[in-house]
Amino acid sequence: MINKHQQQHRDKTEKTREELGKRPDWLKIKVPIGKSFSEVNNIIHKSKLNTVCEEARCPNQAECWNNRTATFMILGDTCTRSCGFCKVKVGIPNELDLDEPRRVTEAVLELGLKHVVITSVNRDELNDGGASVFAETIRLIREKAPLCSIETLIPDFKGEKHAFEILMKNPPDILNHNLETIERLYHAVRPQAKYQRSLELIKWFSGKGLKTKSGIMVGIGEKPSEVIELMHDLIKHKCDILTIGQYLRPSLIHLPVDRYVPLEEFQMYKKAGLEMGFKIIESGPLVRSSYHADKHI
Repeated sequence: MINKHQQQHRDKTEKTREELGKRPDWLKIKVPIGKSFSEVNNIIHKSKLNTVCEEARCPNQAECWNNRTATFMILGDTCTRSCGFCKVKVGIPNELDLDEPRRVTEAVLELGLKHVVITSVNRDELNDGGASVFAETIRLIREKAPLCSIETLIPDFKGEKHAFEILMKNPPDILNHNLETIERLYHAVRPQAKYQRSLELIKWFSGKGLKTKSGIMVGIGEKPSEVIELMHDLIKHKCDILTIGQYLRPSLIHLPVDRYVPLEEFQMYKKAGLEMGFKIIESGPLVRSSYHADKHI
């Protein structure tokens, strides 16, 4: 169910197909094919696991799965938040599946991964937001596949420091938390999140010595100057890596695309970000949080 801010943003940014223009050629998505794609698909479904690749309809699913990489989504497949951009199911989650860490670890071993990304839905009804399941998943992967590096794309855990501390008992190699969009659009895009809270989360984990990462979408109603301001905020809060990609509307009930961002603008963001001090920037139409994640270690 959309809130008033999402409806206001939709009314303001909804455009006809003619106004928005034809989808650029660089946004064409590859059809899933290939032996490796089929093997990864079989392993994931046999293990009864969820991936953000499928749940969020990631445009890079074919490329990643054919390279035998995947982003596992733990804590179930139902989110307690209603973000205006996200395809993941919203509702009351099922009982916590405490066997999930073991199954993820077995899939990592079966796939022979050298780098794995672990993300999750939001579980705001849990005291620790699911941080203990993240920590156990990391612990098991470290134990069974010690040469595999680990990135976690975490929710904000409502800013609760005790959840952060639980995760730090078994820390990842890269701590990723997405801002998703500029501060002005938070009520529409991430109604249950807070821009400053997410920045403070990144700063907290950076202060513990972790390599930190964040990601945003463009083409959802922001101005280029606001993106640059967001990038400065991330640098001030000690973020090392940034991903920037084009927002693509997953269905008609989600927020509309405001514009297709030109390639030159993505290149401008990358150049500006590297000059600001980001160590790595992935900036392009089909870039997503886990895009080329294995190269960020």
